[in-house]
Amino acid sequence: MRQVTRIWLTLVALAIAAPVAAQEIPTDAAIRTILEERLAATPTVGIVVGIVDATGAQRIIAHGYSGTARALDERSVFEIGSITKVFTTSVLALMVAAGEVGLDDPVASYLSASVTVPSRGGKSITLGLLATQSSGLPRMPTNFQPADPNNPYADYTVEQMYEFISDVSLTRDPGAEYEYSNLGVGLLGHVLALRAESSYEALVTERVLSPLGMHDTRIALNDDMQERLALGHNQGGEVVSNWDFPTLAGAGALRSTVVDMLKFIHANLTPSASSISGALALTHGERVKTGQGTMTVGLGWHRRATSNGGVTVWHNGGTGGYRTWAGFDAERQIGAVVLHNSARSVDDIGFHILDSEFPLADAPQVRTEVSVEPAVLETYVGEYELAPQFVITITRDNDQLLLQATGQPRFPIFAESQTKFFLKAVEAQITFELDDDHRVTGLVLHQNGQNVPGKRR
Repeated sequence: MRQVTRIWLTLVALAIAAPVAAQEIPTDAAIRTILEERLAATPTVGIVVGIVDATGAQRIIAHGYSGTARALDERSVFEIGSITKVFTTSVLALMVAAGEVGLDDPVASYLSASVTVPSRGGKSITLGLLATQSSGLPRMPTNFQPADPNNPYADYTVEQMYEFISDVSLTRDPGAEYEYSNLGVGLLGHVLALRAESSYEALVTERVLSPLGMHDTRIALNDDMQERLALGHNQGGEVVSNWDFPTLAGAGALRSTVVDMLKFIHANLTPSASSISGALALTHGERVKTGQGTMTVGLGWHRRATSNGGVTVWHNGGTGGYRTWAGFDAERQIGAVVLHNSARSVDDIGFHILDSEFPLADAPQVRTEVSVEPAVLETYVGEYELAPQFVITITRDNDQLLLQATGQPRFPIFAESQTKFFLKAVEAQITFELDDDHRVTGLVLHQNGQNVPGKRR
């Protein structure tokens, strides 16, 4: 979401030449205090934090609840959402190292001739462009219309993906500009699986998970993992459905534990940590400038300059009831993982652990739902344009308003006053604007510290 659902990535990167000043990693007690304060507003959920250094030594701090009778601990299973993307690009790097594919290979060369992959300006979409979020494909396909918004990817088919790819016209040349795309990395995972004559889950298991001993990272959960699954919650503390990604698995389908994720971070952090660490290092370096400050991107990973002149290499994730973060600082030889079974962001906690100058967010605000007459709700129904290609559509189902942003699932919104509404699925609010005659003229989307106006069409 720079849109209305979730931002599953972002931020910056700088190469460093000067020595990096030492910074202290927070103590276990300091981290537990952070978690206690963060969870005070939603005491029914929990957070697990893991820290690993170059030796593989781990520290794990768990606080809160799993939503089940089982206590939240280092073996609790979470959906990791878009962190899956760096597993997809890790598979790509391994297949490149093995000579099976090339970063400059056109995507079209791995698909049936019946699929027309768009091009523009004489440039083709390549595997490398999908991995660096610069293919020109949009964040989501426009034919993404989930039957169940609580599990939005579940019914999106390969045939629908092929149909969209064959019909879409690119608005920029491939490689010209960064644009985060779930579709693009989902397509990458699909293409790599086709090349390997495998399913996506079998491919990532064979190439990444098994070599690293990550036996608790999978898409399909066995009985033991299912028993250890921490239930996902929306921002209101309500249990929500898990998400399934049959077609776009490479964009967000994996589930994992903090112990397994620390194995992955250690393998990326330390060149000698595993047999695949050398290939994983190919994913870390700066490849594309995003045009958003100093933020840059490698193969999947995003890079953020730290306050002491270093670089945090990272990715975050979000599904309906989970927020996750994973990253490392190679210069300081330290990495961290944060897993949360709630839809509230934990990015700041991850960044703060690796960079003490990164500010922690304010504790989440508790919002109280109020009733609004259906006749008033009806006045808000309509389309609101926030940008030429980004529209929020408001619909009504009896006494429930629903919000749908361009290319995204539909979500219910809840009133906290006559004109102010909030989402439980993500950290975002809507304020409807009225003129002197009480006619609705627009709305303002409040998200990520920004207030974006949208004029009613």
